[in-house]
Amino acid sequence: MLPPLLTLFAALTRLSVVSGAAPVVTLKYGVFQGTLDGNLSTFLVYGFSLPKAPEVLYGVQNATAFSPACPQQALSAPFPIPPIVAPEMSEDCLKLNVFAPSSATPRSKLPVLVWIYGGGFEIGNSPDTEVRPVVEQSIAIGEPVIIVTPNYRVSAWGFLGGKEVGDAGISNLGLRDQIFALEWVQENIAAFGGDPARVVIGGPSAGAISAAILLLSNKRFEPTSLFRGAFMLSGSPITTGSIEDGQSHYDELVAANNCTGSQDTLECLRRVPLDAFKAAVDETPNIFSFSSVQNVWRPRVDGDIIVQDPLISVSTGLYAKIPIMTGDADDEGTLFSLSSTNITTNDEFLGYLHSNFFPKSTPAQIAELAVLYPDDPTQGSPFDTGLANQFTPQFKRIAAFQGDFLFTGARRFFLEHTSKTQNAWSWVNKRGKSTPIVGAAHGSDVTIWFPPTISNSTDLGPIDSLVNFINTLDPNLSTGARNTSAVFWPKWSALSSDGSPSLLTLSDPGAISVDPENFRVNAIRFLYDLLLKEAEEKAAQH
Repeated sequence: MLPPLLTLFAALTRLSVVSGAAPVVTLKYGVFQGTLDGNLSTFLVYGFSLPKAPEVLYGVQNATAFSPACPQQALSAPFPIPPIVAPEMSEDCLKLNVFAPSSATPRSKLPVLVWIYGGGFEIGNSPDTEVRPVVEQSIAIGEPVIIVTPNYRVSAWGFLGGKEVGDAGISNLGLRDQIFALEWVQENIAAFGGDPARVVIGGPSAGAISAAILLLSNKRFEPTSLFRGAFMLSGSPITTGSIEDGQSHYDELVAANNCTGSQDTLECLRRVPLDAFKAAVDETPNIFSFSSVQNVWRPRVDGDIIVQDPLISVSTGLYAKIPIMTGDADDEGTLFSLSSTNITTNDEFLGYLHSNFFPKSTPAQIAELAVLYPDDPTQGSPFDTGLANQFTPQFKRIAAFQGDFLFTGARRFFLEHTSKTQNAWSWVNKRGKSTPIVGAAHGSDVTIWFPPTISNSTDLGPIDSLVNFINTLDPNLSTGARNTSAVFWPKWSALSSDGSPSLLTLSDPGAISVDPENFRVNAIRFLYDLLLKEAEEKAAQH
């Protein structure tokens, strides 16, 4: 029970901001003080996933600093990469942050974006994307929004596989964390001026894949009870494999932590000190290893959060019928192909496809893929760069395949189904195409939508379209003072009259155009027909 005076304060004020003073918000379990930053109120570090309901916290709690990141593995690569693992980590990491207009009150009922960070399901932290400028721009154009950024567990802490994990009911913990965060928003966002009935989810990369998976029918929650739209930046539903497919990696951690002889290996792992467990995880393959986009730690079918392979759910219409925006960079596969530069011949390329992606496919199917992704650098990625960027003889070929395998093909497969049942818009980013070797690479478009600052040189069109979508579920529909997007966003439609759906192309320098999505049609169709067929055959065996 709240003390009587605190109860009265919560009922009367909920969110109070005195001019020039730090903002204060009252939740059912305590009073929290954030930071007044210009026309924004920021509240950092709210616990949203606890083993029991939080006890009432007396006094005003400080909410002015980001929490540590969740534990994650260190990335290594056969090429130089910057240090991108968060400097401070803690297992007590399930916190979130709220960025709201300082003028918001509980009567404002503002729309909300819940932004899930990326990082290949291996790394990531809630401050990774700078979201303040988007909130500021939403205020400037008269369409104010609130953005929430939660932490979630990654790598082996969030996506451990194996029979033991499935039997214990602790599969896909990273996705469960995201669901808990969305439920927290439903219960608490009104106190910040948000409307729980107007929530959009989104994210980049693994965050986008997470959002896409949460759209699918499952046994844990009804998607439309938690959100009404989705914005996916380089990520769509992908084939995941089953929780049992992660057994070998579970066994590796058991052996590395001297738990092999234990009667209960899972309980033994739980007792391993964090530093020792992390050291073992750091030895496992990561997104920049030779296995590349075939992640060791990733969401997997568990019959609960993911009831079946996502491609089957999409193909059978088992997903939330809500508006979506989804797009990719043009050269999604280049960064992830820098780790396979030892593949230099056609035979080695064929072997790589077979061993890493399609071990159960026939030689004829692998040969057909090789024809559709030809040994011709002018058709490789970075696309439309001719003979340039041939880092190795097979690099552009592998990059073209991997980009379609995980990103472009997944997006098109998703849109071919969802565009028949709901409103959908899409884009491709070609900005940064002149970057040597990698072109318009994965992640190159995050700052188009979420720039670190707003300046006179900022292209406001994409940002305003995002704000429009959060407000109205339509990138073209503005409810505020202005809309700087001069180009009308056409809906992506698999049923378009000319046979080619339309999407927006973002090009240098700041150009936006509407173009048909008619590139690599046969290659992507064969690729995803093959992936769906394999998923269906595997499901039939269970």
